[in-house]
Amino acid sequence: MNKIIGIQGITGSFHHQVAQEYFDQNIALDECLSFEELVDHLLSGKSDQAVMAIENSIAGPIIPNYALIDKNNLHIIGEHYLRIHQNLMALKGQKMEDILEVHSHPMAILQCMEFLKKYPNIKLVEDKDTAETARRIQENQLKGIAAIASKTASEMYDLEILAPEIQTIKNNMTRFVIVKKENSFVPEDEINRASIKFELDHKRGSLAAVLNVMSDCKLNLTKIQSLPKIETPWKYSFFVDVTFEKYEDYAKAKSLLVIMAEYFKVLGEYRNTKL
Repeated sequence: MNKIIGIQGITGSFHHQVAQEYFDQNIALDECLSFEELVDHLLSGKSDQAVMAIENSIAGPIIPNYALIDKNNLHIIGEHYLRIHQNLMALKGQKMEDILEVHSHPMAILQCMEFLKKYPNIKLVEDKDTAETARRIQENQLKGIAAIASKTASEMYDLEILAPEIQTIKNNMTRFVIVKKENSFVPEDEINRASIKFELDHKRGSLAAVLNVMSDCKLNLTKIQSLPKIETPWKYSFFVDVTFEKYEDYAKAKSLLVIMAEYFKVLGEYRNTKL
């Protein structure tokens, strides 16, 4: 029986590409047009695992997705990095001067702002998914509207690329995580990355003390993101990613952080695959 993989978006999206690259070919896709729907399908058992974008090298972390993983007690079991190539596409026969609107996911628009600023008269419209926008242009024969999406989407939905590689920074990468409802226990000798969450006392030096422990235990802090606790004004949760060479170093740090933090949670322990 094929493994069912939830993706945000449809066939031809970047999430679809990650699913193809991370898993073998014997998978079935569960297409979701929002990350909330993606999580709901995972929790209900409609999908076995899911691919979720978590940060981009240009636009930064996708904070709501960290909150979704935490709130729903999902487990990060792996990661995958994808080079993002954004292309402007429209119905065949259209030219740049014909385009009145550009539709795409807000993250894709953000990654291409330097190019889009050259066309101030074109209206930018945020949409749910890059590939779904491309498909809709073809299905409804929408003239005057362009999409920002992958080359695969242009081929799949028979659109013409008006401007290739329009992302502001050419070395544009997005980090995706693979999430499950239940934890998958990776052998300790294969684990060299962890995603954790903690909350601290609101007092001077508390965060510095935690960072010192991580440094002393030979952990490399690759990302730290604070998120306000809505129910408790002026208190914050910290989402942190660390890498390490030896699991015992991480285990030592973890045992100390459990004591130091008011709240401590492991979101995932897995293999670092950064290029």
